[in-house]
Amino acid sequence: MSDLIDFLKTRSSTPIVGLIEPAPSADELAQILTIASRVPDHGKLNPWRFIIYRGDARIQIGEMLAERAAQRAQQQNEEFNDSHREKELKRFSRAPLVIGIICSPRDTDRIPEWEQFLSSGAAAMQLCNAANALGYGSNWITNWYSDDEEGKRLLGVAPHEKVAGFVHLGTPKAPAPDRPRPELQAIVSDYSGPYQG
Repeated sequence: MSDLIDFLKTRSSTPIVGLIEPAPSADELAQILTIASRVPDHGKLNPWRFIIYRGDARIQIGEMLAERAAQRAQQQNEEFNDSHREKELKRFSRAPLVIGIICSPRDTDRIPEWEQFLSSGAAAMQLCNAANALGYGSNWITNWYSDDEEGKRLLGVAPHEKVAGFVHLGTPKAPAPDRPRPELQAIVSDYSGPYQG
């Protein structure tokens, strides 16, 4: 049990540029997704699904996102140069494997949509933990295309769905860097009555 505690205490994200081949094998990926599905889920709704982006699909997605980003820049009267285009082309091909965690809310009066979205976020975190436990690096991001309706469509996300995140996976080139973490006294307090503003 102490090994698990040590693992959780030292968890960190690997920069996407630090993720290289190999990606998880088919068996490992099945294990990762099985673990990612084992999260709190009020009402047993399974309000999430996973989209796997791999191989040449990542290149095709980059081309579509670059075109969409250029359209957005034009609509917003912003610059879009070769550097911007190159960045968009590589969005999904920087890591060997990308998994989209998609909140696909169920229509129910009992469980609010925000609670279903939280369950999707838990699935994303569990996915990262499972991949890390198998020795892979992970990086969980959203980015502009998560909130852009056309960007979502290009990525296979339906209009009624929300993106909880895109987890980039691969073998870390180097140990993941740590960053400053909050001191507990800054984020923990005992209840002291109704909020007064």
